[in-house]
Amino acid sequence: MIITPGKLEVPENISIVPLPPYSPELNPVEQVWQQLRHRSLANRCFKNYEHIVEACCEAGNKFVTCPSNIQSLCARKWAILI
Repeated sequence: MIITPGKLEVPENISIVPLPPYSPELNPVEQVWQQLRHRSLANRCFKNYEHIVEACCEAGNKFVTCPSNIQSLCARKWAILI
């Protein structure tokens, strides 16, 4: 589903703030991938695409079982300044 400008209905109590380009530290998804690569996916050789998907799913499932992993995404020192 592609959402184009002007088509999204945003409730009044939600503000959409665009992320500046080249700022992965502000994007939680980038933080998750960084941790997954560091903890589970780095320095591995995958047999095929299915093996990559399986490894990513296993790493993601392991990541979400520990609440401190999720909390760490919001506990950056720079986050206090914003």
